[in-house]
Parts: sequence; structure tokens; C-alpha cells
Amino acid sequence: MNEHDIAFRSELKAYILSAVDKTEPADGLRDDEPWFGSESRLDLDSLDALQISMAIQKKYRVRMPDSKDTRRAMVSLLALAEYLRTHQPT
Repeated sequence: MNEHDIAFRSELKAYILSAVDKTEPADGLRDDEPWFGSESRLDLDSLDALQISMAIQKKYRVRMPDSKDTRRAMVSLLALAEYLRTHQPT
């Protein structure tokens, strides 16, 4: 992992948390920590997923259709950063 990856994930985390109107837990949020489900400390739901998708499309010009790939990409910050890396227009 290089400095660019770290900076991108930090920026992406702040952008996503702002898009869903959440704050980072006091003890931080790991890059691989789940965003949805019973193990999530963020307690995101399907409306949050839609807000994330719209925010990603607006800022990064990456369309996130309702598909299995999109659901996998929204599992965690790490998964979303990788998805954007491979789908972002050049």
C-alpha cells in the first residue's frame, strides 16, 4: 500500500461518511470493517447504500448499478476503494 492509496481511502471514507450523515466511531473505522449488517458499527441501511451510490456517481463518475458487484463493493471501505480503482474512467 502506498501513500496515494492511503490518502485516497482517507478522502473516500470522509466523503462516504458525509454522504450518509454519519461520524466515524471514536476508536476509528478500519478499512476492512463492514458497513452493513449485524457486525457494522455504522448501522447503514439500503437508503444509505443508495446515497453512497449517488455520491460515488457524482464525485467519481462511476455508475453503481444495483447488482451483486455493487453489493460486494459496498461491503467496506477497502472493497469500495478497489472497485473505484478498477472502474473509474481514465
